[in-house]
Amino acid sequence: MYKNRLRVALQYYEELTGQKAGELPSVVAEEELERLKVQIGFFQHERLIHLIVTVLFGLATVITVPAYLITHEIALLVLTGLFIVLLVPYIVHYFNLENGVQQLYLYYNKLELLANPGYKKIY
Repeated sequence: MYKNRLRVALQYYEELTGQKAGELPSVVAEEELERLKVQIGFFQHERLIHLIVTVLFGLATVITVPAYLITHEIALLVLTGLFIVLLVPYIVHYFNLENGVQQLYLYYNKLELLANPGYKKIY
């Protein structure tokens, strides 16, 4: 679900920030800055939750490998396999989410320049 919301937000802000200074009234740009702050907050929260889950699955995977090597229980080997099967999509998911949020930061900076043309570009 986040992918669709993030993809739509990225497309919207790409089109919005693609405009030249003066094409987008500064009042509209200010309103969009506030909306974007809220969206970034939502995605940051989701990013934090997914980071916690990804780290926990990584730790569980790392813990089950030595446990298997010590006990030689087949169930632990199966559990390790299941953790790896779940960990890989979580890593990909988190990677995409992280990159999307970083892109939203760039759009925020571009909108800031559109809203306040007198700002110096510092990035």
